[in-house]
Amino acid sequence: MKKGINIWSFPGGTTVEDAIVLAKKAGFDGIELALNERGHLSLESSESEIRSYRQLADEVGIEISSLATGLFWSYSLTSSQPQTRQKAKDIVKKQLEFAAILGVDTILVVPGAVGVDFIPDSEVVPYDQAYDYSLAAITELSKVAEELKVSIGIENVWNKFLLSPLEMRDFIDKVNSPYVGAYFDVGNVIFSGYPEHWIAILNHRIKKVHFKDYRRAAGGLHGFVDLLAGDVNFPEVVKGLQAIGYQDYVIAEMIPGYTHHGNQIINNTSGAMDAILGRK
Repeated sequence: MKKGINIWSFPGGTTVEDAIVLAKKAGFDGIELALNERGHLSLESSESEIRSYRQLADEVGIEISSLATGLFWSYSLTSSQPQTRQKAKDIVKKQLEFAAILGVDTILVVPGAVGVDFIPDSEVVPYDQAYDYSLAAITELSKVAEELKVSIGIENVWNKFLLSPLEMRDFIDKVNSPYVGAYFDVGNVIFSGYPEHWIAILNHRIKKVHFKDYRRAAGGLHGFVDLLAGDVNFPEVVKGLQAIGYQDYVIAEMIPGYTHHGNQIINNTSGAMDAILGRK
């Protein structure tokens, strides 16, 4: 498996260019970039700007593993407001378009939400309505993904939606596209389950994997900790990924960052992933 790092793991204010260089220096094989609403690498970006990131990565000698975005927390595919759902679909299309320019094969998509506890005043959408909105949107967007040959990876997040591996599996199967699968986050399921169970059930549907670690006893967002400091059974996770023949990227998404010497989390994470992946 290849070792990647998400750009959100870097201290705030780190430019895309600096993150690419730092990731390479820390020993990562790839970096996951993220689409913003405005500014650099955003919905406003030109094709030439996007190509410049790919060119820099090639010059530095690191791959761009995938393209994420946090915009779905503001623009949900399951909003009760039609204009918000359309905005969310337009974001997915832009992600797919930019991913094709970057030469990456997968984008990270939050499939919507029934409710989000960590966002004040987040809309609560009836579960069956959210399911129908999300399934219709992802099915529609799968056609764009197929045209651009970039996969949509549906991430399991704290959205009170697609709460079990069985439900996630069946949702993906209903879309019925080789360009729609799971973006599986091992840390996000610890509070309610076991990542090794999800891996066995999602199996070939897994497009990409996020590595995070989490302490059940802490609870809430405070439970997220450095890799190997939490309750993720990484030996079983790696064994499970090997059992299904997964050889693609495992990408660290580190939260929270360090208060001081913020770049050190990148080096510490690289070392922890070497241990997890048996590189040391």
